[in-house]
Amino acid sequence: MTKPRFRIFSPRPAGLAALLLCIQLALPASAASLDDLLNAAKLGDAREVAELVAKGMDPNSSDQSGNTLLILAAREEQPAVVAELIKQRGVRLDARNAAGDSALMLAALRGYTGIAEQLLKAGAPFEHAGWNPMLYAAFEGRTAIVDLLLAKGASPDVQAPNRSSALMFAARNGHEEVVARLLKAGANLDLKNDQGETAESWAMKYRNTDIAELIAAERKARTARGW
Repeated sequence: MTKPRFRIFSPRPAGLAALLLCIQLALPASAASLDDLLNAAKLGDAREVAELVAKGMDPNSSDQSGNTLLILAAREEQPAVVAELIKQRGVRLDARNAAGDSALMLAALRGYTGIAEQLLKAGAPFEHAGWNPMLYAAFEGRTAIVDLLLAKGASPDVQAPNRSSALMFAARNGHEEVVARLLKAGANLDLKNDQGETAESWAMKYRNTDIAELIAAERKARTARGW
């Protein structure tokens, strides 16, 4: 008796290509275009960001470090993308990345005044526990951003986790204009960090004598006014 012969099917190259194309088309659009969306945000391509979001992608999409589209756009100083994203329904202005930084915090840190202004007008939160935009701006001497934050009602006495205040950071790092703004806003001269340092003592320690004298003069003026 002759055994039956079985023919092993081997797809033709053209048929295989068509099959692979069908599989690719069946993949979720988000899986195929997340990198495109993230790159568009970083590179300032507001049109592509708008188109991809309109096709159903999440405006709060983020990379592996937790940087949302808005955080990426702020970090890379891309105002057109920021403007597009803050128009999107449900976009999170308060989102933080893995390091705990928000879009506004990074704009403050890097001195991107225009980006900070966009975010503040959109209602981005600026006062919260831990590091915040005022502390970053004071630390880096971003006078214009300090002005924006004070105009919005930010406290001049915010403190970092080690209890160092915005005034202390500005005094330590030699940012006299920021110190002047914070003093005018009524910053507390006697706050101490967890090392027992004040703004004045830190100014002296880091040889910023002009700032130490400015603080001493403010203390004298407040005493004369009965503060």
